[in-house]
Amino acid sequence: MSRLQIGQLGFMDAAVERRAAARTDALGEVARLVDWDRFAALFKGVHTARCGEAAFPPLTMFKVLLLQKWHGLSDPQMEAALADRLSFLRFAGFSLDDRTPDHATIWRFRDLMGQLGLIGKAMAELDAQLCAAGLAMKAGTLVDASLVTSAARRPTMKEPRESPGDPEARFGTTNERGRYAFGYKVHVAVDAATSLVRTAIVTPANVQDVTVLPRLLDRATGTLYADRGYDSDGARAEAAARGLGDGFMRRRRRGGAALAPEQQARNDAISLIRRRVEKVFGTMKRIYRLGRMRAHTMQRNATDIMLFAVAYNLRRWRAITMAG
Repeated sequence: MSRLQIGQLGFMDAAVERRAAARTDALGEVARLVDWDRFAALFKGVHTARCGEAAFPPLTMFKVLLLQKWHGLSDPQMEAALADRLSFLRFAGFSLDDRTPDHATIWRFRDLMGQLGLIGKAMAELDAQLCAAGLAMKAGTLVDASLVTSAARRPTMKEPRESPGDPEARFGTTNERGRYAFGYKVHVAVDAATSLVRTAIVTPANVQDVTVLPRLLDRATGTLYADRGYDSDGARAEAAARGLGDGFMRRRRRGGAALAPEQQARNDAISLIRRRVEKVFGTMKRIYRLGRMRAHTMQRNATDIMLFAVAYNLRRWRAITMAG
């Protein structure tokens, strides 16, 4: 399994490096935080070239995916950007003389990452490095879910409830006036102190938030903060069994009495703490342009969401480090 040899710097590369050293280099600052060798070890068996051709190094391709996610670029747009963005070339490890991947190669690598489960391993590796850097504060964990519409056309009332173009997408109700959306649901667990995403899971939109909760808690610490949708005896028992504090907002039971004033005051206090997780979803949808899914299968959409989580956490790591 042959690899392309990239990154052999020439005279012009040295000149570019001197120019880059004179200004703030956000990509370089991110790159210096990470132990990339540990990621390279995760990806060493990945080969995306066709017909036995030499392939781009997997770590380089992973960095290309991060650049793509940070800048909201399609695969063709990413191909074009690699042709003339010097900062992109430096971050990914290319020299000015190197051939860069085309859009089909970028697509194949991302798809293979999902098929092999490597994006989940990459997210876990980054989480381990964040913890080693002292960024797992253990003060609390925020959980929440948000609907993201399908890339396929929404079925009309006269059509079947499933789409032949995206057969795993489903209708689900939003928390806003019970409106229906067609697509998927993104579930996250977020560190309360740093807003770092610890876990991200994608399900069809009709899956209830509380049923996914146990899968979100493997890295949870401190008090578990959750909205009314998670308020159940089973969820609180699950949190207690994991040694997590009770930060569940309380909801009025059907046919039961209204919440007591002290319970409502407690809900209001928890709501203020939970705002951080809502900002994560806002960033995901506005800045990373994931208000609508980009693929037509749950596996590919899950890969896209976990790539978002990795890219988002890397930027948060830099922001926290710069602020400190």
